Amino acid sequence: MPEGSLGVGIPSEEIGYALARRPHAISLDAGSTDSGAAYLAQGMSKNDHGSVKKDLELLMAAQQEAHIPILIGTAGQAGGDKNVDWTRDIVLEIAEEKGYLLKVALLYSEQSPALVKQKLSAGRISNLPPLGDLTDAQIDSCLHIVALMGPEPYFAALDAGADVIIGGRTSDPAVIAAFPLWKGAPPGPCWHAGKVAECGGQCTTANTGQRGVLLEIHADGFDVEPVDPSFQATVNSISGHLLYENKDPWILTEPGGELDVRGCEYVQLTDSKVRVTGSRWNPKPYTMKLEGASGNLFQTIMLVGIADPDVLADPQTFHDKMLLTLTQRSESATGVSADEFHISLRMYGWNGVSGMPPPDGAVPLEIGLLGVFTARTQEIASEIAKACNPYFFHMPVRMGMELPSYGWAFTPGHIDRGAVYQFVLNHAVSVDDPLELVRIKTIETGSARSESGR
Repeated sequence: MPEGSLGVGIPSEEIGYALARRPHAISLDAGSTDSGAAYLAQGMSKNDHGSVKKDLELLMAAQQEAHIPILIGTAGQAGGDKNVDWTRDIVLEIAEEKGYLLKVALLYSEQSPALVKQKLSAGRISNLPPLGDLTDAQIDSCLHIVALMGPEPYFAALDAGADVIIGGRTSDPAVIAAFPLWKGAPPGPCWHAGKVAECGGQCTTANTGQRGVLLEIHADGFDVEPVDPSFQATVNSISGHLLYENKDPWILTEPGGELDVRGCEYVQLTDSKVRVTGSRWNPKPYTMKLEGASGNLFQTIMLVGIADPDVLADPQTFHDKMLLTLTQRSESATGVSADEFHISLRMYGWNGVSGMPPPDGAVPLEIGLLGVFTARTQEIASEIAKACNPYFFHMPVRMGMELPSYGWAFTPGHIDRGAVYQFVLNHAVSVDDPLELVRIKTIETGSARSESGR
């Protein structure tokens, strides 16, 4: 695992460290849902072309030197078809520039609304908290829908002799577990190692995804250590990683089963290496998580800075009064009913991140007040924000006071954000075959370039 996510940056010296250990595969993740729904909805990566290309140049050079496969999961941040193709184009660009002869496998897991509706009608879809039962209307609102893959599509690509595998939306541990599982290693250690290494060096004293880790899978466990010998894997850093992005510190649910680490033993083999034994894999009926992103609402925002002592003395009262005043103003000025728009006020420097009341007696030095105006069209959102502009700029804590002035961050005061992207599918679909919802294509680079699919 050379880094926590493709594009965050790989120290070039780590490639040399890793190749000296004669690894059998290079596996890494390239995205997740962490950064929001926009990247699936728009089919774009949050990383720039140059950063991803720089990392891939290092990894593809290592692949050519060591003759080992590269496995990439959740390509282009979200793993939709456009995201996969964006990454494909960078790989082909490098191959052409360097003259590499490669077989590149593309694993697509984007789903059509019609197919998802069929699965829903057949009773094959169940909800995952916090969302409730899925409806046809929710499916139709999605701009893109992906099914989260397990390791099996990577098996098929490896069977076909792929040098580089570019996977669509994939479980983070699955892309790392795929190669040792394909080689016949026991599933418990493979899945556990995949979970530990999903963020690269974050599971070591490097504590960052910009560093890599080496995994060695055995018949009864696995070893993990940082690629860079100046860092260490420790019992605490490795055993604690099941807490990361997981609701249960002992059980990890993945496509086709559950990882159980309750019986694990962690041993510090050297200053930098930890051995883990006792990981168990319990097979379950095969399901794939569905993620779908919509973009059917629109937003306008306004931002001011507040240093008024009356506001700072009682931010909550100011917030509540401002919200009521803006809502009433929007209705009266535009004629749009309150159920057709939404206003959110986020007070950075007070509780803008958590939304929770601060400790009693806490007084901020200043507040950045962000107003978020959401409606079914951009025109309505913009008009509501404009109607609220005078109050957003000047409203006092109590009427009759001298009007304060707040500091606009930009002018004009309102900024149209465009579409609001949000996840509306968080559901599981039952499948009879792990490849049922996956399409696989292969491309051969070089003078005899060809493409095939299944």
